[in-house]
Amino acid sequence: MSADTIDLRRRAMLSAGALVLGFTLLPRRALAEFNGMGVPPIANKDLPGSLQRTPMLDAWIRIAPDGKVTVFTGKVELGTGVRTALLQVAAEQLDVAPAAVHFITGDTALTPNEGFTAGSHTMADSGTALLNAAAQVRALVVQGAAAQFKVDANALKTSNGTVIAPDGRKMHYGVAIRGIDLHRAAQVKSPLKNVHDYTLIGHSLPRVDIPAKLTGGAAYVQDMRLPGMVHARVVRPPAYGARLLSADAAGVARMPGVLKVHLDGNYLAVIAGDEWQAVQAMRALSASATWQRGPALPSPANIHATLRALPSQDIVIQDRHEPAGKAVFSLKRRYTKQYVLHGSIGPSCSVALLEQGSMTVWTHTQGVYPLRAALAEMLSMKMDEVRCIHTESAGCYGQNGADDVAADAALLARAMPGRPVRVQLMRDQENQWEPYAPAMSTQLAASLDASGRICDWQYELWSGSHNERPGNAGKLIPAQLLARAFVPSPSQPMPMPEGGGDRNAIPLYTLPQSKVVNHFLPVTPLRTSAMRSLGAHINLFAIEGMMDELAIAAHADPVEFRLRHLDDPRGREVVERAAKEFGWNQRKRRRDHGFGFAFGQYKNIMAYVALAVEVRVERSTGAVHIVRVTAVADCGQGVNPDGIRNQLEGGILQSSSWTLYEQLKFTPDGISSVDWASYPIMRYSNVPEKVDVILIDRPGAPLLGVAEAAQGPMAGALGNALADATGKRWCDLPLAGPHLMS
Repeated sequence: MSADTIDLRRRAMLSAGALVLGFTLLPRRALAEFNGMGVPPIANKDLPGSLQRTPMLDAWIRIAPDGKVTVFTGKVELGTGVRTALLQVAAEQLDVAPAAVHFITGDTALTPNEGFTAGSHTMADSGTALLNAAAQVRALVVQGAAAQFKVDANALKTSNGTVIAPDGRKMHYGVAIRGIDLHRAAQVKSPLKNVHDYTLIGHSLPRVDIPAKLTGGAAYVQDMRLPGMVHARVVRPPAYGARLLSADAAGVARMPGVLKVHLDGNYLAVIAGDEWQAVQAMRALSASATWQRGPALPSPANIHATLRALPSQDIVIQDRHEPAGKAVFSLKRRYTKQYVLHGSIGPSCSVALLEQGSMTVWTHTQGVYPLRAALAEMLSMKMDEVRCIHTESAGCYGQNGADDVAADAALLARAMPGRPVRVQLMRDQENQWEPYAPAMSTQLAASLDASGRICDWQYELWSGSHNERPGNAGKLIPAQLLARAFVPSPSQPMPMPEGGGDRNAIPLYTLPQSKVVNHFLPVTPLRTSAMRSLGAHINLFAIEGMMDELAIAAHADPVEFRLRHLDDPRGREVVERAAKEFGWNQRKRRRDHGFGFAFGQYKNIMAYVALAVEVRVERSTGAVHIVRVTAVADCGQGVNPDGIRNQLEGGILQSSSWTLYEQLKFTPDGISSVDWASYPIMRYSNVPEKVDVILIDRPGAPLLGVAEAAQGPMAGALGNALADATGKRWCDLPLAGPHLMS
């Protein structure tokens, strides 16, 4: 993989650039608060998707005089297939072949600022923006051709990047667009193609990112090899708050191939001519270093009591008081979730180059613009002197070590100007220092009236931050370790309906009286941030578990009980369809087998998912085998059905691993889960024997994010299936183990 050939000293004059200027001129305090999602302010609230914030058409699409089409998006490929889906959307509305489109993603010099690729927002925000921008650009192309052909625009057709007149004359887009300036604001209404004429949207095109990954080609930032590139490795402290007392920098500097030993406060690194020399020097430097240990971590056995005792910001996110029946049955449960590791298959990596006063960083961050702001602050450089270019990595979702290692690369490139510097973390460094998914504790009390309906619902949750992504330099571990240390901006709760720990804490069911409280913990013992689905994982585990227990108390079938309380017609459809496709009413009782059902709409605004699960539990060991899963999803207009199914299947497997097995191990002395042997995770032998995903497609409907929609429902269904199999309700994650048969 080679560097982009675009001149780094030039900056594309996109409308996004003007908007970013306004963003960067905000006062520092406002910047930290505004950077919750890292996007520029709304320019026109009536525009669809990300056009609201970046309304100029040429920020999204450009057509060269030779007809070459370039499409831009601020969202990035994280292995979910969105690069292919976004390309399909743009090519469909432009009426060009996908292979003819030059598609540029996540580059602060070129693409719109769409903040982070997170929260299943890509298709809803960027996909919607491209859908409408492409339709408007195509209409302008047709108008240009009509003026040159001297015919009515309605008489023209487009095909494969060409405008065709009724008499057979043809004009490619580059000629047709002459005299028309695409540097104009998008209109509120777009001339979208008829959904019945779609040839790309709704069809399973092969993913454009797969060939290199499948064949071992240059697919990831780890594969980058630039001329004159050197290799660096860092030495992280042994635990939070540790202070460096001494290190043999002089001795390590004399090792073969070592070009530089970099010490700055508690920050240690080595730069060498090749990767193995850097690893050897890093190990020697680490062995020579002595540290003063930081404060002890709490006991893992008491972590949830510790969390509940911490100072909190108590936020009431729902408080409903409507007429309700008198309670005749009440139930109260407490649910807990452990810290969970991202466990990216490839340790984080980044490449940086300082040349002619400009810093370029190739990174697998999920937000190139917010990262650029943090790096510029850390380096004391102007914003337009730092360029971040997204480059895929072997594992990135939520916030892993990607942003930290980008900071490493930038710091070390500054120490080695004119030479590209590649930094890759070691496995133990990734595991010890990444921001984990927070441990959480929740409490739910609910009541039934005499008719078997829920009459009261009281839910509370305790969680630290699920969003510590870079916006200021202090969010980056390397910046915290410098002699002139940067301090993280204070943790802030994420507002609803997105939410953080309280994501999906408000049930979609109809409840006359309900109160939901988020006890947000600004400071917690371990470093935490975003993991797919955030709080939705445990919140839906708790909600759907309680729904099953209340159904039993009401002597009702779990599916029927859910429908009794569900008014949303799309929600009802996925529930009914999932039950039918699974054969819920035909399920047969077998020894040690259990069945579970669950439902959710991600954030109550994104994709709907209902699923049913059959499990088998081994009496001798408590091992859990997932026999089959049937999921039904409604994500509005489906763009790439195969990609949607892949995401739902991946979410089902990922949630199964979290729910059954995963738990970060730590002691008061530090993190213990430093490798795969010390971190429990689902193995191939534990993968469900059968997973069926059925999609309810709604052509022309808004695009709804789906990548994180299955995690919560799968946790709920697994919890219900295990209760059904064992006759006991288990509320503390992870669930698998010998205790199941106790």
